[in-house]
Amino acid sequence: MTVTVSIRYVIDPFKSEAFEHYARTWTTIIPRCGGNLLGYFMPHEGTNNIVWALISCDSLAAYEAYRAQLRVDKESLANFEFAKRERFILSEERTWLRPVT
Repeated sequence: MTVTVSIRYVIDPFKSEAFEHYARTWTTIIPRCGGNLLGYFMPHEGTNNIVWALISCDSLAAYEAYRAQLRVDKESLANFEFAKRERFILSEERTWLRPVT
């Protein structure tokens, strides 16, 4: 069964351009490591500090394998380090979803 992880980020709204760079960098890393990136979604109207990401995998086991790949991929590690250094992510929450239709 396909699972989709929904990641809800709380970001520093004054550093949204740094987050956009971070998100764009994942567009090549995530597929290479085994995930299916459905997208990153930045605020347009209303709340200016909440960002969403949706990533699907064929199963929870495939998701775990994908996460393991991220921990050894050089570009992935560099992107995580960029986020840590620039401190634009204030918090994140993960929720796993399953398709209904």
